[in-house]
Amino acid sequence: MPKKNPVIEIKMEWCKGCAFCVEFCPKEVLQMKGIYPVVAKIEDCTACGLCEVLCPDFAIEVIAEDEAVKK
Repeated sequence: MPKKNPVIEIKMEWCKGCAFCVEFCPKEVLQMKGIYPVVAKIEDCTACGLCEVLCPDFAIEVIAEDEAVKK
């Protein structure tokens, strides 16, 4: 069975562009595009949740592969 990628939802209207999510991602999944982060390499995401936990604006949600299937 092929691996299903997690889903990373970024609420741009809440994001202030601090880049904490980009700086601390151990797999460099996120990149800055202008002043906002974007998902660049979802296939490398391990759903560790660091981006979600470190976001001071609660602008990121990581949905693990098993949870993404339920939605």
